Amino acid sequence: MSIADRSSLDLVIVTGLSGAGKSTALRVLEDAGYLAVDNLPTPIVETFLALVSASGEAHRVAMAADSRDRKFPASVGRIVEDARARGHVVRVLFLEASDDALVRRYSETRRRHPLAVEGRLVGEAIALERQLMAPAREAASHVLDTTLLTIHELKARVRDFLAVPDERRMHLVFMSFGFKYGIPAEASYVFDVRFLPNPYFVPELRQKTGRDPEILDWLDRFDETRELVRHLSALLDVVVPANDAEGKPQLMVCIGCTGGRHRSVAITEIAARRFKGRGYQVSELHRDIERA
Repeated sequence: MSIADRSSLDLVIVTGLSGAGKSTALRVLEDAGYLAVDNLPTPIVETFLALVSASGEAHRVAMAADSRDRKFPASVGRIVEDARARGHVVRVLFLEASDDALVRRYSETRRRHPLAVEGRLVGEAIALERQLMAPAREAASHVLDTTLLTIHELKARVRDFLAVPDERRMHLVFMSFGFKYGIPAEASYVFDVRFLPNPYFVPELRQKTGRDPEILDWLDRFDETRELVRHLSALLDVVVPANDAEGKPQLMVCIGCTGGRHRSVAITEIAARRFKGRGYQVSELHRDIERA
């Protein structure tokens, strides 16, 4: 799709069997910047796409639809053809899983299968849905079996289907703070650097902050600082990728000293610098740097 063609849409239709992971897939698309809608009635899909296209407000759209709308399975082929005829780029992702996996998931969540009505058992509902959704599966650009996938693996596979980088990789926040003002409530990890020599007691350094090279140079004269940086770096090299692999959207590493102006700021700057350029969204915050 040309960037200049402002009326064309990048449309992803997420469909498949109930319990196979459509809600998770739709959230991945939403996080990737798609306008995401769930269970839009089939008769208004064409009108919806026309309105979005004409508005110019969104150019990437994700729709989730399944057997909850009885008209959808037989209509998906026509929806795709009509959208492509209007110049939209359309992909259909069909999610499925084994009967055993679907039964287990419904048992664990205690949700009711949308077709398990009028005395129909879950297993019978799944078999009926496979038949109903066959046309949607036939129209799919990609079929993904989620039977053996964890939620994090599913998210990764959906991003692979999109064939774009994960633009929403974990946001890594490094925050300095002063213990005298309280530990940040949103902290994921807290490190205490009050044992380091304190520049506050050096008259010519007192009015500077940990961002100033004079503070960094002064702290680097001490073995304690170099040992701290070495051990903290080694720990973060394990902790940060592990949290990212778990799919956490944000990790906040908080480093505190007494007042939050010198030592914690300097160590926070060093830690943040280590992870810049590694693909993470890295932010540095110095909560108490301007306090007296």
